[in-house]
Amino acid sequence: MDDKTVEALGKLRKALETTERARGHLYSFHQLTGTADFELGDAVTALREAGHGEHANRVQRELLGRNVLPGRWTFQIVEEYDDMYHDVFRDVERAVRNDLADGERHGFEKQLKRERQRLSAAAYSENPGRTDR
Repeated sequence: MDDKTVEALGKLRKALETTERARGHLYSFHQLTGTADFELGDAVTALREAGHGEHANRVQRELLGRNVLPGRWTFQIVEEYDDMYHDVFRDVERAVRNDLADGERHGFEKQLKRERQRLSAAAYSENPGRTDR
């Protein structure tokens, strides 16, 4: 495979890895928002026990179980991201990689590893007594 193709596939793979990170943040958002909602339930109970029923009712009425976007809880946002974007991204990346690199992943990194290790071996052969590696 020529260097330009390896580089292009490396860029495509990096973009996919960036979406993986974004997806992880989306799951963090989902879990943190869910945790906050359960904590609101505890706050409602505590407000009632402290004799602040009106405030407890307001928190319960306006916040508990509230949609974060119109008609959507966070799990729905995660599902839509997966179905409409992430899964398609992965499928396209895989198809391009299968067609151009026989399915090999991380071709750019493999090439980089070989080059970096070649440089390391060359430096070691020039100075074999070094122990600071």
